[in-house]
Amino acid sequence: MTAKNTTTIIGLKELRENTEKYISQIKKGKSFTVLRRSHPVFQIMPPEDGGEWETFVDFTLFEDNGISAKELLLRLKKLHG
Repeated sequence: MTAKNTTTIIGLKELRENTEKYISQIKKGKSFTVLRRSHPVFQIMPPEDGGEWETFVDFTLFEDNGISAKELLLRLKKLHG
């Protein structure tokens, strides 16, 4: 029998102050519901596919000193139609 994955409730301030701690726990399969002023605002959980991500866009291909948001959007449209 497998253990049921439970979600732990944490406050937004706690998450901000201890982000690395929670990232480590999420990598181990733990999930969290984050509260702000006693109301749930979002959940954090490990990715379903084990964390393998496909690169959508490589921003290192753009200029070293950065570009405007408008220029970035134009270039993204060219890349992805």
